[in-house]
Amino acid sequence: MISNFLLQVQLQNQELAADTLATADMPAEETLTIWSLVLKGGVVMIPLAILSIIAIYIFIERYLAISRASREETNFMNNIRDFMHEGRIDSAKSLCRNNDSPIASMIGKGLVRIGRPLTDINAAIENVGKLEVTKLEKNIAFLATVAGAAPMLGFLGTVIGMVRAFYNLSMAGGNIDISLLAGGIYEAMITTITGLTVGIIGYICYNILVSRIEKVVFLLEAKATEFMDLLHEPAA
Repeated sequence: MISNFLLQVQLQNQELAADTLATADMPAEETLTIWSLVLKGGVVMIPLAILSIIAIYIFIERYLAISRASREETNFMNNIRDFMHEGRIDSAKSLCRNNDSPIASMIGKGLVRIGRPLTDINAAIENVGKLEVTKLEKNIAFLATVAGAAPMLGFLGTVIGMVRAFYNLSMAGGNIDISLLAGGIYEAMITTITGLTVGIIGYICYNILVSRIEKVVFLLEAKATEFMDLLHEPAA
């Protein structure tokens, strides 16, 4: 009976040793993180990272600039109207010089042209407005470029990764391992995901800025019309 017990203990020890050995031979499970994906994406990840950083910087900088441009002082046009009715044109010009908004620049140009035909004043105001809008659109075209170029760079990285995977598969000869092909495809698809992500972000940022610039354009047009109406009021 004791011998049977010892035999069972020995068999259990052998099974435990076999399980331990099998567990040790199994590859360690790899944790999937964003950083690990970036490292496995290859060389194409470098320009994608550069594009994403520049796009985020341009978006933040332009968003703040457009927000400042669209900010309107509550009593600005009311003060301009009061100065013009009182004949204090110099005070109105000084108020515009002390305000760095596109509206102030546009109205200030109109005040300088007072005394000339209304068509000349209107043309001068429109030109200043166009210049101010052009300043707001600075570097925004780069976001559109990122939206189009990033996905193409991602696909380029995928093609390069696929070529590398099939090359490694061909060099393996008769020792074909499905994990060799699967690993190459897995790494190649990372660039596609990254390129599409950067492109989508760039596209969204571009459209956000364009919509905000359009609001500024409408605001400038409204204030230009209001100023031209002021020029008619004294003669009314």
